[in-house]
Amino acid sequence: MKNFKPANNIQDLQFFGEFGGVNPSISDSSTYTFMAAKTMFDTFEGNTDGCYLYSRHSSPSNLYLSEALAQMEGTESANTTASGMGAITSTLLQICNAGDHIISSRTIYGGTYAFLKNFTPKFNVSTTFVDITDLNSIEKSIQPNTKIIYCETVSNPLLEVANIREISKIAKKHGLKLVVDNTFSPLSVSPAQLGADIVIHSLTKYINGSSDTIGGVICAENSFIESLKSVNDGATMLLGPTMDSIRAAGILKNLRTLPIRIQQHSKNALYLAEKLEESGIKTVYPGLSSHPSHELYKSMINTEFGFGGMLTIDAGNLEKANALMELMQEKNIGYLAVSLGFYKTLFSAPGTSTSSEIPIEEQKSMGLTDGLVRISIGLDHDIERTYQKMMECIKELNILK
Repeated sequence: MKNFKPANNIQDLQFFGEFGGVNPSISDSSTYTFMAAKTMFDTFEGNTDGCYLYSRHSSPSNLYLSEALAQMEGTESANTTASGMGAITSTLLQICNAGDHIISSRTIYGGTYAFLKNFTPKFNVSTTFVDITDLNSIEKSIQPNTKIIYCETVSNPLLEVANIREISKIAKKHGLKLVVDNTFSPLSVSPAQLGADIVIHSLTKYINGSSDTIGGVICAENSFIESLKSVNDGATMLLGPTMDSIRAAGILKNLRTLPIRIQQHSKNALYLAEKLEESGIKTVYPGLSSHPSHELYKSMINTEFGFGGMLTIDAGNLEKANALMELMQEKNIGYLAVSLGFYKTLFSAPGTSTSSEIPIEEQKSMGLTDGLVRISIGLDHDIERTYQKMMECIKELNILK
């Protein structure tokens, strides 16, 4: 991994527009013309490179973005989707058949949890949720019908860190696919270089960075990406989570500034986490030495991009958490909103928002308290000023007590 430079791969991207533009031309078409009927047949059969059939299957704009993201993650290929959930669900359904079993981290995005807990059982696909930091628990949960180990590099919202190297060894030992959602840590961590088979992102978050687009991507070896796009049994082809070409072009433009943005997100988050912890606030951030997986994460990251832009604080209870977020929004520290990776700081109480699909008793068992506030740190130029304004809010609500 030392020789893998994901930002260089972004820097080296070169796509010319149809008329020599510095941005690739947007293919604003749903269907494509063939000069010969046999070429159409061959394209349906997947035997013709460089020909486009129908935009649900593939389009030039989506392929440009897919190629760029594959280079960023260091995989052979990639396939963009209309949302992060479109990437997750298509991947899991492509691999699993009725009667199969998945091992998943217990602390994952609420939508993914709900899909595995409530939706896949309709197709006789079962899931065992484990503490992803407990390698013995992962291995003990493997069954003869297990097909996938699923985790997030940094979990949503508890910021637990998955030991991708060691989990990959377990997966390979038992012939399983390791699927890693890397939404919280693009550029900071390169899961495919650590042994992950498939890397997923919600492009909605850091990669696009402007909170104006929904999108997802699946990065993997070429054979898996081609299987997803098969007209006969491909999940992304048949389920139809297709990204719009104009959106794909916009994300590709924003991708080029991702290295600069991630560095600033991480710089700001580390500064705030250290200051908040020094001030007596219960703070969780992988860049703090107090984080139980700090050394592990330090060994996984591409150091120039830091520990990421996500941290949590505990206000004590839901009433104080809500009051704190409302006051921080009033004082223009950021927005009370879900999602992450925006230029402004965003904060939410995950127990009643992005993780609300997880039953209360299970939230408690995994350590998700109702006073937890998840914060996506923005690109603030004067982060000391942000800290001072946050402390004003904290003191006004007596959260330090």
